[in-house]
Amino acid sequence: MSNILIVGGSRGIGAAAVRTFRSGGDNVVFTYHRSELEADALRQETGAIPVRCDVKHSDSVKIAVDKAISEMGSIDVLICNAAIADFNLITEITESRWEEIISTNLSGVFYAIRHVLPSMISRKSGCIITVSSMWGEVGASCEVAYSASKAGVIGLTKALAKEVGPSGIRVNCVSPGMIDTDMNKDVDDSAVSEIADETPLGRVGQAEEVAAVMKYLASDDASFITGQVIPVNGGLI
Repeated sequence: MSNILIVGGSRGIGAAAVRTFRSGGDNVVFTYHRSELEADALRQETGAIPVRCDVKHSDSVKIAVDKAISEMGSIDVLICNAAIADFNLITEITESRWEEIISTNLSGVFYAIRHVLPSMISRKSGCIITVSSMWGEVGASCEVAYSASKAGVIGLTKALAKEVGPSGIRVNCVSPGMIDTDMNKDVDDSAVSEIADETPLGRVGQAEEVAAVMKYLASDDASFITGQVIPVNGGLI
């Protein structure tokens, strides 16, 4: 049994991760920002503990991390999943929206890791899983801010794995493709169908399939895996 903190766990892939780890008997604290009803429903369903957190602000993340440590005693696995998306030409992205996306998707990962790492280093043990996107690997037209933020997550993951490996901490990244989640609910049906047709497995993915990879990376079976980007995209890239 492990103690898991999932940053961004009330919906989509994060909620699937909460269910997956709880079903295996792990202790789970998860954060949410605005999705209070979803967070409470997930608490009632799984017994996981929700904590409100705005990952754009370091102080808010620290409060959530301290709460998780208070509830569980320690954090064995940190999953950084909180993210927002935007679909716009680069000339149409406002500076404030750019900063919001980068702050949420990239700085939020940095804040969570910075606040969790000291206790992991002191124990010489820990597992960190970041969540990027296939667009962070290859880029997506009209999703420049999102692609840039997710590419940054990949760079952070690879660098951090080298930095904290000597302390016995593993750091890996999961890179989903088109997944059937709320984040993609506004994507045009024809665009989703086109992506599914271009995917060798002929469909979009499910959040539970991404959570299953997280579960594996957090397990002892993955004890010699670090600094890797694991694609969950049906072979699209």
